[in-house]
Amino acid sequence: MLADLSPLIAAATQWLTRAYPACGGPLASALCEAQARQAVTVAAWLRYPTPMDAALVAMAGPGGSAKLDWTVGADTTGTADGTEDDAWRTWVDEAVVSWAASLLTDTRLARLAVSALAAGDHVTIAPVEFGRLRSPDDHDRRAAALLRHPDLLAPVAALHREELIGLLGRGRALVA
Repeated sequence: MLADLSPLIAAATQWLTRAYPACGGPLASALCEAQARQAVTVAAWLRYPTPMDAALVAMAGPGGSAKLDWTVGADTTGTADGTEDDAWRTWVDEAVVSWAASLLTDTRLARLAVSALAAGDHVTIAPVEFGRLRSPDDHDRRAAALLRHPDLLAPVAALHREELIGLLGRGRALVA
C-alpha cells in the first residue's frame, strides 16, 4: 500500500521544497526535505486511508500542481533551455499539499493529525514517529524557515485547511 502513494508523496514533497526552499547548505536542505516529506506523508495517509483509496488515486491521478503553482506565482516554464522535465508535477495532489502546509505551520494540528493515524492501516504496516513534524527543534526550524512560515504558506494552507480540520474534528480521520 505504501508504494501506491509513493509517487504522490515524492511529487508533493518536491513541490513544497521547490516552492519553499531550505535556508542554508546541504544539511539544511536535507532537514527541510525530511520535514516536508513527513508532513506530506501524514497528509496523504489521512486523505487516502485505505488500500482502495490509494489504488483509486494511483489509477485516476491526483490532479497536478497547476492551481498550487498559480497560487504561489511559481514559474513552471523550466530551465532556460526548456529541458526541465515537469512530469512529476502531474503527481502533485493539491489537497495533500494544502494539508501538509497546514501541518507544517501548526504543531498542534500536526500532533492531532499524527494521533489520528494511530488507528489506520498505514501506521500498522510501517510505524513512524514523525518527530520532525510534531516536535521540530531549532535546527529544523532554521533549515525550514520558509517551509514553516505561516504567512508564506497561508495561501496554500487555506485551499483545503477547513476540510482537514473538519476531518480531524469529527474524529473520523481514518474511518473508511
